[in-house]
Amino acid sequence: MRRRPHLIGVDAGSTDPGPYYLGAGTSFTNRAAVKRDLRFMLVHGVRNGIPVVIGSAGGAGARPHVRWCREIIEEIAEEERLAFRLGIVYADVPRAVVAAALKRRAVTPLPFVPPLTAKTLAASVRIVAQMGIEPVCAALDAGCRVVLCGRCYDPAVFAAPAIRAGFDRGLALHMGKILECAAIAATPGSGADCVLGVLRRDSFVLESLNPRRRFTRASTAAHTLYEKSDPYHLPGPGGMLNLEGCTFTELPRGRVEVRGSRFEPSPAYRVKLEGVRKIGYRTISIAGVRDPVMIGAIDEVLAGVRAQVDEILSADKIAGRVDFHVYGRDGVMGAREPLRRAPAHELGIVIDAVAPTAADSEAICSLTRSTLLHHGYPGRIATAGNLAFPFSPSDAKMGAAFEFSVYHLMPVRDQRIFRREVREVGRRRGGRP
Repeated sequence: MRRRPHLIGVDAGSTDPGPYYLGAGTSFTNRAAVKRDLRFMLVHGVRNGIPVVIGSAGGAGARPHVRWCREIIEEIAEEERLAFRLGIVYADVPRAVVAAALKRRAVTPLPFVPPLTAKTLAASVRIVAQMGIEPVCAALDAGCRVVLCGRCYDPAVFAAPAIRAGFDRGLALHMGKILECAAIAATPGSGADCVLGVLRRDSFVLESLNPRRRFTRASTAAHTLYEKSDPYHLPGPGGMLNLEGCTFTELPRGRVEVRGSRFEPSPAYRVKLEGVRKIGYRTISIAGVRDPVMIGAIDEVLAGVRAQVDEILSADKIAGRVDFHVYGRDGVMGAREPLRRAPAHELGIVIDAVAPTAADSEAICSLTRSTLLHHGYPGRIATAGNLAFPFSPSDAKMGAAFEFSVYHLMPVRDQRIFRREVREVGRRRGGRP
């Protein structure tokens, strides 16, 4: 705070934790931890007249996540006697809006994603769109000192106030892309430390606020590869960030200056849609294998267990499926694992059972576990059991299971698709209104 920033921002979300949180409407971050961090931001932001912008509230950024985060903000305001105007921007997109775009053949899939169908859309339980800078700027224009956003294009949180103030869009978005990951782009990297970005007319400078971390040319440039297949062209709402002409210059005190970032508007303003559908309920069991004979025959063993389980499920007319995630063989990369045949001295097996009902998923997991535990194979000597279980009970009920069903682009003609509301928070006795 001694550096007197013009904005305190945080990107609070991601699709990295998978589809469950969007489908279930729950946060993947701990409430107490979020409240702790937000308390620092709100107290220092409101009392010093610094705007606070929160993007992708609650992780997935749908209406339940925004409501969850809003309640935390209001609790803090009450406890700290803060008063401010709160702007809320929702990212939820009604299925009817997407269906209309689908009829116009205006919805396009992202790479390696199948085209969206009316059936898939109808099965989707919740859909959000990544908003760009425009809704954030509109909330700031309305006098909001704190802006709480649903699903948001990560850099927009940091870029919106700067672009609103007249700074270059390309530089602001590129700086925002780095700031949203905090000190991950510094060395040694960390997601737990804050970073200060200083935007100038023709460049921006990055500085870690933890003196144990430094920005370098290599660490900053390498961050353009973060979650990107093309480090030079980064698409986002309304256009493309072109980094072909970027330069990175190291400055004293562990800082780096970046120049040459350009924003190229697209002919149509498009946003990314994220939606999920429920596929049933999941139960898992985790076990270890140490017998070298079984390890050498693990493919045949699992195939035999699967066949035996499938036969029973078919006879009993139980719908569902079971998968094996084998760590030490290909648990991370699956079929893409190039070292699948490399010898391992032990394996970790995750039995993954999914079925339309919770009871059936539990039954399938239990059946598979017990079948694998006592499955015979050539060369087997001991008959006491094939698996070592680290936990008791051995089976874990994971609850509802979801999968991504919408991961597509849709044109947006009117930013009012991102609904906004304004609330007056607090008694106006703490902080400045």
